[in-house]
Amino acid sequence: MKGFDPKFKDFPDYIIGITREIWEDRGIATLHQYYSDDIVVRSPASVVIGNQNVIGATMATLAEFPDRTLLGEDVIWSGTPEEGMLSSHRLLSTATHAHDGVYGKATGKKLTYRILADCHAINNQINDEWLIRDQGAIVRQLGWDPKAYAAELIAREGGPEACVKPLSPATDQPGPYKGRGNDNPLGAKYADILTRIMSADMAAVGAEYDRAAHLEYPGGVTGHSHGDADQFWMGLRASFPDAEFRIDHQIGRDDAMMPPRAALRWSLHGKHSGWGRFGAPTGAEVYVLGISHAEFGPWGLRREYVIFDETTIWKQILLHTG
Repeated sequence: MKGFDPKFKDFPDYIIGITREIWEDRGIATLHQYYSDDIVVRSPASVVIGNQNVIGATMATLAEFPDRTLLGEDVIWSGTPEEGMLSSHRLLSTATHAHDGVYGKATGKKLTYRILADCHAINNQINDEWLIRDQGAIVRQLGWDPKAYAAELIAREGGPEACVKPLSPATDQPGPYKGRGNDNPLGAKYADILTRIMSADMAAVGAEYDRAAHLEYPGGVTGHSHGDADQFWMGLRASFPDAEFRIDHQIGRDDAMMPPRAALRWSLHGKHSGWGRFGAPTGAEVYVLGISHAEFGPWGLRREYVIFDETTIWKQILLHTG
């Protein structure tokens, strides 16, 4: 781990360790050390530039959810310490909605939801990030429908003209990381599966997924087997049948004591032109940022974790329809 603090034994230990330091150990000031001053943090909801803005957002989240935990389930990574490394970090978060904040008046409700974050790090510092929280799971547990929450958010942010604009190719900002992952065959395999599905080859699910596959999908939805995988991917693609599907980053890894696995960051960009997961077609231009993790076994893809932000998709649709 050349260039990194020797207290971290490897890159996953670094990613999991600094996450705990920042959030649970209240080392928010360590963001000055672990994040670059001009970091670009992209989430589906917005693009945040600069460490000072990240610190402010972190404090606001902890003010609203003071007991928040971030349990690191996996870190799928590529690169080298000398050239820089990219982590795709999957977390399970628990939190109590104890105080008023961006999610409205305090409800006292206890939440459980997943997060996937791609972070580029070099010399003990993160300088580029893509972050997706399962907002659909969060707002449903707080008693909101994702579409209704998106409408409320637009109103609270000052209406369609003044509200924060979601991430899109037009609002994205370049960061220092230009890599696309590694050439491990597991990443290529998962990329091929999703490319086939997004090209309407739904038979790929039956051919490539374990019949006993365990599936974790947006909205905090747990599914199993071919039918649930088919309906999830079909519902997404049917909403945006003409949208361009791109795989922006892919990693495959085969590590000791871990299943063979892959991480993909992908996007859909195009019109909401079909009936599917997001209701009647509206013609809205929508950008969907997604991150997926997959684990493979002897009978195919045996576990899949997918996150995109349903509330931001609805926000884009509502900004179009009024």
